[in-house]
This record gives sequence, structure tokens and C-alpha cells, in this order.
Amino acid sequence: MNLAERLYSVKDTLPPQAQLVAVSKFHPSTVIMEAYTAGQRLFGESRVQELIGKYEELPKDIQWHFIGHLQINKIKYIAPFIDTIQSVDSIKLLNELNKYAEKFNRKINILIQIHISEEETKY
Repeated sequence: MNLAERLYSVKDTLPPQAQLVAVSKFHPSTVIMEAYTAGQRLFGESRVQELIGKYEELPKDIQWHFIGHLQINKIKYIAPFIDTIQSVDSIKLLNELNKYAEKFNRKINILIQIHISEEETKY
């Protein structure tokens, strides 16, 4: 089964209101383009440098999601184009995101992460 067939197979199992975010981290731009050609437009990355490189190489109608922990000092690099940040884990990070969203006159979607476990090693 090729990549396009796998994407269609997964999307067919989703309810109509759900959207698939394809995690593209560690995959080269050529593989992402294959998924893009098959209709995929939402991609998730967890490393800022990798995300920036892919953003510069790939079509601009891709909706990029940042997944994983985002360091405050890296926001400025992705704020001009990021669609969604899936792991806002502090008020400080939220405030910085708001600052950069205003600076670039954009709205950045977020998911708020709430620590409910007893594990101190988790954000």
C-alpha cells in the first residue's frame, strides 16, 4: 500500500468533523509532498529548525502544527506561519505567543496542556 492509499484508508475511518494531522517529523520534504499531492494539508512537527526548513521548501497552504514542548525562545521563528501549537503548558508561554501573534497580526490556535498526573517529569 502506498502513502496515498494509507492516508485514504485512515481518513475513511474518521468521523466527518475530524481532521488528520500527519506527523511529518523526521520525514523528508519529498515524502511530505507525496502526502500533500494526495490531499493532506495538516502536518505536525516537533522541532523548530526542521519545521522552518520544511516551511520554506513546501507549499504555503500547508497548515503546520507544532507538537511537543515548545521553548519560549523559539516562538519568534515560527510565529509568522504556524497554524496551531498543540502543547501550551504555561501562562508564560501563552503570553509570549500572544505577543508574537500581535506582532505579526495573526491568530495562532493553541491547545492548552494541563498537568494532572503525579509524574513530576511530565510538563
